[in-house]
Amino acid sequence: MWNKCGIGILLLLALSSCGSKKKLAVKDQANVVGTTPITTTSNAIKTFELSNLDFHTFSGKAKSTLVLGDKSQEVTANIRIERDKAIWISVTAILGIEVARVLITPDSVKILNKLQGEYIAKPFSYIYHYTNPSVTFGSLQDILLGNVSTSLLNTNNLQMASSADDTQMVGIKDGMRFHYIINANNRPTTFRLAEDGRSQKLEAFYGQHVLVSGYNFPQRLRLNLIGEDTKVDADLVYNKVAFNEPLEIPFNVPTRYKVIN
Repeated sequence: MWNKCGIGILLLLALSSCGSKKKLAVKDQANVVGTTPITTTSNAIKTFELSNLDFHTFSGKAKSTLVLGDKSQEVTANIRIERDKAIWISVTAILGIEVARVLITPDSVKILNKLQGEYIAKPFSYIYHYTNPSVTFGSLQDILLGNVSTSLLNTNNLQMASSADDTQMVGIKDGMRFHYIINANNRPTTFRLAEDGRSQKLEAFYGQHVLVSGYNFPQRLRLNLIGEDTKVDADLVYNKVAFNEPLEIPFNVPTRYKVIN
């Protein structure tokens, strides 16, 4: 199982209960009931952008249930983000044994399988084997922190419907279909992403929002990935979160590790 752990986490990030029970048909964009004029949609996008977490660094520790196919494992995930520079993830299992470490930068993807003594190093474009090239490093940050991806919303094929409880936005950009459900505090509770013509899709659910150092942060994150031959689920509940503190992002590869191509 752990031979696939780093890849599973990467897949979850790349393609990236708390949501509303209301449903919108993503395939039939023109028939969304209650669609708001484009001028209001533009104003909404600006509001969502202002409500995004504006940070320099993030660090969090989360108890997690990781399911790969039909196998489940309780783990602890330590996640550190240096904004627009690096995403670092360390996964530990029972007795605090580290089993995997992932480092993603705008240029590269690196994965350590510490149980098997294996190492993968690829350019960032490696994730395009699993998803659309429109996915960027910034997209990964947004998925992890529960931010609305305003670059994704920058499309002419976008519709919006609002109620007293939430706002829903559906659209298509660069062959990617997306669906946001955003609460009354302008923070996402649900995000869905799928690619036309492929069976891959990502679902992210955000909940238990609390104020941390003035940031409205979701303490619970559920990620579900369904691929052509892969199914990965992760349920993270944070018990420690900090913003804008100095970070260390260690990633040393022992010489005995085998490089996997």
